[in-house]
Amino acid sequence: MSGGRAMGNVLDFHVRLAPRPGARDRLLSTLDECGMDRAVVCAGGTIDLDRLSRQLVEGGHVETDADNDAVLDACKDTDGRLVPFFFANPHRPPGAYRERAAEFRGLEVSPAVHGAGLDDPRVADLVAVAADFGHPVYAVCLDRPGARVADLVGLARRYPGVSFVLGHSGIGNIDLYALTLIRDEPNILLETSGGYTCVADAALSRLGADRVVFGSEYPLQHPAVELAKFETLRMTAEQWRRIAWDNAHRLLGEEKP
Repeated sequence: MSGGRAMGNVLDFHVRLAPRPGARDRLLSTLDECGMDRAVVCAGGTIDLDRLSRQLVEGGHVETDADNDAVLDACKDTDGRLVPFFFANPHRPPGAYRERAAEFRGLEVSPAVHGAGLDDPRVADLVAVAADFGHPVYAVCLDRPGARVADLVGLARRYPGVSFVLGHSGIGNIDLYALTLIRDEPNILLETSGGYTCVADAALSRLGADRVVFGSEYPLQHPAVELAKFETLRMTAEQWRRIAWDNAHRLLGEEKP
């Protein structure tokens, strides 16, 4: 990688797309700018960022549905370059996800947005649907009872056949403890957006390259920043290929291109 531009094939496992004019074109342009091939897309704009930042500190939630239809529309006619995930609302019956699951490639649950913890039966019901459809589950954890990494571990143990992705390098920028918690849980991978370089480096040594996936959290974080983070690490080309490409395709149930 050089100057925040990818070397080799890259699938960004976590970008967001808000239902705004031109959002898809800006995303595709950014992927091109960074030399990236594909991206997993989750709905954005479900909650105002000022409110989200307050909820992260003080608690609270919204019961607003994410615009999953906008994600599907954006991913159409991209020849698989954009991969749609369903951003579930635990305040809705799980049938809302089940009815649409075949149109999507994975599931996201976020206690930060909707407030339901990973120990909540409503979240477990959503994961059961993901299991039926072979979907990986992307989860965001918080330092809050029911939403901690330990709670994700408990959920993953209940559903050993489901692949889980712990988003944003765990909780905060330096969550080495998360690596300890998930180390012995083979169905939990780590997505690296947001965390310090030391966490990505430790994930390589403690989890191995087969359990790490590259993500950016675009548009809140420019992919070039996350690419530069990996550029500083002493990785082999094989390790980077697994992180940037192979592991994501395995999660999606695709053969390695």
